[in-house]
Amino acid sequence: MADIWPRNAKVAFIGSHGIRKTTAVHAFANTMQRAGRSVEHGREVVRDNPLGINEAATGEAQLWVLVSQIQQELRLAKHAEVLVLDRGVMDNYAYYLRACDGDDPFDVGPLVRRWSGTYDMVVRLLPDIELRDDGVRSTSDAFRDEVEAILDAELPTLVEERRLVTEQASAIGDRYDWWPLAERLAGLMEEPLFAPGVPRRRPRRTAKPRPDMPQLEMEV
Repeated sequence: MADIWPRNAKVAFIGSHGIRKTTAVHAFANTMQRAGRSVEHGREVVRDNPLGINEAATGEAQLWVLVSQIQQELRLAKHAEVLVLDRGVMDNYAYYLRACDGDDPFDVGPLVRRWSGTYDMVVRLLPDIELRDDGVRSTSDAFRDEVEAILDAELPTLVEERRLVTEQASAIGDRYDWWPLAERLAGLMEEPLFAPGVPRRRPRRTAKPRPDMPQLEMEV
């Protein structure tokens, strides 16, 4: 058995803002590292946007985000077995369409569709928690709902069902069991989850099994 996966994996955690994506990204990356896999983390590029964010963002501003997202992925993809991303092109595209009133003035749709196929697994977190003021992102429920509605319409055309996982944002916390999601990624890659020499580890916390995820059998 090879020491490393022969092909690098890319995982995006997506959705609107304020739904614990960053928390999920770090927790999942840590789980993959515990399995002996090398991991790179891609941060949310929108926070560096010099053209503005939130409700007032223009189409040009969201175009900057889309291009920066792809640039970051190209830069990081070859550095580790697993690249775990805080956002992907799919949810950034939803913000772009919202900023452009549903139009695509820069004709980025074909690029987004092609690039969406480069993710091995996409985890969408659904917004069932209240927005909190972090001093950066909008606290408008209406704005978040508009983005989510666009993502509802666009996501089925961008990501095939077998690569898509959905979870309520409220489930993401200290007791969430990340091992089944890690096993699901390994299954999609058709590779073993655990690196050679890394013992299978039983999670310290328990969580209710997800019916739509294969359950990882742990050795004591």
